[in-house]
Amino acid sequence: MDFAEIRRLLPHRYPILLVDRVREIVPGERIVASKAVTGNEPWFAGKDTDRPVCYPQVLLIESWGQSAVILALSSNADPENLRKQNVVLAALSGAQFHRPVLPGDVVENHVTLSHWSNRAVIFEGWGSVAGQVVFEIERMVLAFRSATELHAS
Repeated sequence: MDFAEIRRLLPHRYPILLVDRVREIVPGERIVASKAVTGNEPWFAGKDTDRPVCYPQVLLIESWGQSAVILALSSNADPENLRKQNVVLAALSGAQFHRPVLPGDVVENHVTLSHWSNRAVIFEGWGSVAGQVVFEIERMVLAFRSATELHAS
């Protein structure tokens, strides 16, 4: 899946669209998507570029979550209807970070769909750089809700 298809699926745009390419996808099962980290991203602005500056962990989780959304949309029988809904991060557990991610790294998000119900989708997986695991996510729960449903609560 190329960048144009990713842009069609996700509503995110610069600077928060954090998936560059889908390398592998098996709908209903798993996805491997990548994010190239560059020193030109806005979160590095004003930082001392003579020293290594770590990519923010919250953005690693966001990129991984965007990969999970692509998997969910690709796994649904009616992806266009699902795409019209808002995605809510309902829960995140067991996030562990093993080493920093730096400009120049390409993060590969490995996401597995472990459970799908009519109210939520549960994912698990990890992120790696050059084959080395840099973070793990035990469980992420995403909920798809209409705007009306969100405003009512």
